[in-house]
Amino acid sequence: MSIKQSELILNPDGSVYHLNLRPEHIATDIIIVGDQDRVDKVTKHFDSIEFTTQKREFKTTTGTYKNKRITVMSTGIGPDNIDIVLNEIDALVNINLETRIPKENLTKLNIVRVGTSGSLQKDIPVDSMVLSSHGLDLNGLLHSYQIDEITHPEIESAFVKHTNWSPKKAFPLIISNSEELANKLKSDSVFEGITATAGGFYGPQGRVLRLGLQDADLNHKIDSFDFNGIRITNLEMETSAIYGLSKLMGHNACSLNAIIANRADGSFSKDPGKIVAELIKYTLEKLAE
Repeated sequence: MSIKQSELILNPDGSVYHLNLRPEHIATDIIIVGDQDRVDKVTKHFDSIEFTTQKREFKTTTGTYKNKRITVMSTGIGPDNIDIVLNEIDALVNINLETRIPKENLTKLNIVRVGTSGSLQKDIPVDSMVLSSHGLDLNGLLHSYQIDEITHPEIESAFVKHTNWSPKKAFPLIISNSEELANKLKSDSVFEGITATAGGFYGPQGRVLRLGLQDADLNHKIDSFDFNGIRITNLEMETSAIYGLSKLMGHNACSLNAIIANRADGSFSKDPGKIVAELIKYTLEKLAE
């Protein structure tokens, strides 16, 4: 059955509504970044550029790095933007945009987040890199979808008990990365652990300016959580949404973060641009291998 125009919105040129892209514009290997200015910091390493466009905060460039065709796309901040980006890039490869009918033979994308984050552990210092073994969804976005087959109830229950999680909040969800993609990206120089994904930067991440928090001890509860040796390493705003939507759609996803702050000891990188540049180069090399 054809998908209604109100559900899959296209621009007059046939491109998807928010991203302003048509199917030929993207590769099957996609690097997503939050900051639109970071797109150029990735693609400056490319051997050639074939396409670039921008609409709102969504900037996309596709080109070639060491014979590997790669798309780099900015998402802006937060899980709500990830919902737009993941649904629209999936539509580009898995829905016939002319007939509005999902394809029988589906395309699997490799989606790698290259982002920045704050460490929750004293032994994961600023200027290090973290690969997310799982995303911990604290924001509730994924509850809008049929998620029972992709979550880890045992870890979730342990987390709820450990934190005395408020029943007024969205129930926390745990979603694992793509093992296939993670094996390609991991190395001895990269830390691994659960990445918690909040729905905001201040209160949802335990920051206090003028407003009090529902649970002032939540960050300590989060960083002290341990499930069979798996701990929560860092806190940001995109990973769990990327992991959940990718798994539901049948794509591979993995998140890499440059640690620019350490919430446990209060430190901040003296040169955050340097570790971000190192992570970009590391990711490109791993994808091109």
